[in-house]
Amino acid sequence: MNHIFYTEEELAFRDEVRAFCETELAPYEDEIQQKNLFRRDLLQKIAQAGYMSVHHPLEVGIGKHCGKGLVYETIVAEEISAVIAGLDMTRMASATLFGKPVARFGTPEQIEKYLKPVLCGEKIGAIGITEPNVGSDVAGMETHAEKAKDGNGYILNGKKYFITNGSQADFLCVFAITDITVNPKKGMTAFIVEKEMPGFTTVKDIDLMGMAGARVSELDFKDVFIPEDNILGGINNGFGILMDELDSERVAIAGECLGYARPAIESAIAYSKERIQFKRPIKDFEGVNFKISDMATDFEAARLLTLKAARAYDNGERITKYAAMAKTFASEMAVRVCDNALQILGGRGYETDYKIERYYRDARLMTMGGGTVEILRFLTQREIYREFDGKYW
Repeated sequence: MNHIFYTEEELAFRDEVRAFCETELAPYEDEIQQKNLFRRDLLQKIAQAGYMSVHHPLEVGIGKHCGKGLVYETIVAEEISAVIAGLDMTRMASATLFGKPVARFGTPEQIEKYLKPVLCGEKIGAIGITEPNVGSDVAGMETHAEKAKDGNGYILNGKKYFITNGSQADFLCVFAITDITVNPKKGMTAFIVEKEMPGFTTVKDIDLMGMAGARVSELDFKDVFIPEDNILGGINNGFGILMDELDSERVAIAGECLGYARPAIESAIAYSKERIQFKRPIKDFEGVNFKISDMATDFEAARLLTLKAARAYDNGERITKYAAMAKTFASEMAVRVCDNALQILGGRGYETDYKIERYYRDARLMTMGGGTVEILRFLTQREIYREFDGKYW
């Protein structure tokens, strides 16, 4: 089936990335899990191989894979996540969540100063959207910025929460309200914040259930001066930038979910062939092999939804519905698959010596991060009714 829906070039690229992961990343998997290490050096290896740049134009990225598009981004996300989920969470936050807004809306000077060093692995990026009191309702954002008294630049105040790479980032794309007299969607602005700017501090790194090796942080901005040159995409244009970023992010996260599920399925299949009960391998029992059937079907469906959304994006189509569908189904699929795999392994699956519990903990985050499945279902139905009323269902 992969040969039907992926090109030969894409399949060759997947083989290349998988070989890279096995050689350059897999040897560090257990140490990262056990010690929760943040490995900037591994991120640099990924960048040097060109895997930070696949979703970016030729003129800004590095390596032979520049400008390949979102389909290639989902392949990278799946393959790295299948080995070290937290590392791909770090990569994506830097290259895609921070990188795409700068690539699409940044000035040439901003791209040169802030994006290229990130794609080369020299610097790390992050995006600042979520706040202690603001999640799905981004229009309720409390972080704000006011024009400086001398008329030059803005003064940023507020807090951000659950920010991937927050404590490690050199640059952050931070969203804030800049006009309180209008609807927040018309009064939001994106700013590029440098970690050395006075008034910007990391409050703490947040302990997580999974995603070992990643850093997710609470950040504080107190009277941070932002020069005019660090406004991204123009004043009060932030909401459009945010929405543009979220669609591609959600498809890439769906790719990551494939990475959590695939090794869980493989582990369950292998164990079901080896585990003997009642003098037969447990794969012979329908209570087990029907689970394998459902897991594989779920996985294939999630991959096709993800691929459809990515192809549509690469073709220049509006993908809000496809992105929401792909992330909803893929994230819930990954949780179901990991849960069934754990059940097939039984007590072994609950041991930390086996990786199933690791895949499950990583997968569980993605029904929330990047848009909860509840808000994504709202977006999906909204788009369905709009299309139906427009007679282009």
